[in-house]
Amino acid sequence: MARILVLDDVLDAVILIEKILTRKGHDIQTFTAEEDAIKHAESNRIDLAILDIKLKKMSGIQVLEQLKKLQPKMKAIMLTGYPTIESAQEAIELGAKEYCVKPIDKQELEEKVAEVLAR
Repeated sequence: MARILVLDDVLDAVILIEKILTRKGHDIQTFTAEEDAIKHAESNRIDLAILDIKLKKMSGIQVLEQLKKLQPKMKAIMLTGYPTIESAQEAIELGAKEYCVKPIDKQELEEKVAEVLAR
């Protein structure tokens, strides 16, 4: 069982991801605000962060950068409805291991989470 932080500014997206991954036995903490997710990471271990790239106040890349400073061993998967080569490269440079395109596919998400956690 992994401790997974999920951050997306769309409430339905975090609820969907939480349902999918809770069934797999993971401990999921969901957030729709960047500062709440970062504050949680200051005092709680996170094995994996699943972050949307487009958020309200910051980009998912900026959040990933802050989370990695707090938890260098944390792994990450980025979510986006607008995939670009630039955002993919930037996310990978900061340590994101995978990239999921929205709308979220249940099987793809389960496989990528299992794969990233196994590394």
